[in-house]
This record gives sequence, C-alpha cells and structure tokens, in this order.
Amino acid sequence: MPVEKLENGNWPHPARLPLGGGWRGHCTPPGHEAELPSQDILQAFCNLGYADCCAWAPRERAWDAVRFAVSAPPDAARGKERTSVPASVLCLRYVCERNHRPVEDGNLEFDLPQATWLRRHDDPRVQQMAECFLESYLNKKAREARAIALR
Repeated sequence: MPVEKLENGNWPHPARLPLGGGWRGHCTPPGHEAELPSQDILQAFCNLGYADCCAWAPRERAWDAVRFAVSAPPDAARGKERTSVPASVLCLRYVCERNHRPVEDGNLEFDLPQATWLRRHDDPRVQQMAECFLESYLNKKAREARAIALR
C-alpha cells in the first residue's frame, strides 16, 4: 500500500514505474499487514508488481500488478471536438494483471477543480495506487508547464 514518495530509489527510469515514481508504504497480505518492507524489497518488488519472489506475497491472489494511464477526458472520448481549454475531469484507465494478462480493467474519474474522485475503485489498495499515480502525473504536468513558461 503506497503511502509516500520514495525520493532516493535506485531505478534507472523512475518515471517509467507503474505509479510514475517510487513509493514507500506498508504490506497488505494476510500475516504481514502494516509491515514495512525494506528499501531493497520496495525497489525489487513493491514498486514493479509481479513480486513472485517476495516471501510475503500470497500464493493465491487476484492480480500481480496494476497499471494506470490517463486517457482522453470523457467529452473527447465521445467524439466531441477538442478545444484548448484544459480538461476539468481526468479519466484514469486501470488494468489489473495476473500472469502478465489483464483480469480486470476500468476507468476512474477525478474532478480537477473540485479535487475529488467522481468514480473510485472499490478496492482501497487499487484506489490508493490510483491516487499515487495521479499525484505523480499532476506533478509531472506541472513541471512540464513550468519548463514551457521559462522558454
């Protein structure tokens, strides 16, 4: 369960991680609830998904990894003409994978002006990951906007 950004991780391309950067947090599998993995475990397993070699990973689980992406705002997805006005609702597409295949997918929606979720995931772990992904995404977009403004 990701809780806070992990700023001192050792990944070659942290922005390519499933949540847009490294995160630290606590475990959720039965018998290890609230345990804090070491930095080595966080880097090798928790932040990548597919933690089959992790001793804490349950043998039976619904999925191994969750991936997120920002898709077109709902109006653009319905074919309406795009404008230069920024989207007020972000659509986050998620895919839960098991053995490198999708087992569940869907859309979550976040209202930017109201800073609230319009459509949440029922599983609090997936929802927390979505919130972390969204934070990384919005920080990246803010950095890009600042860089453009400085040109």
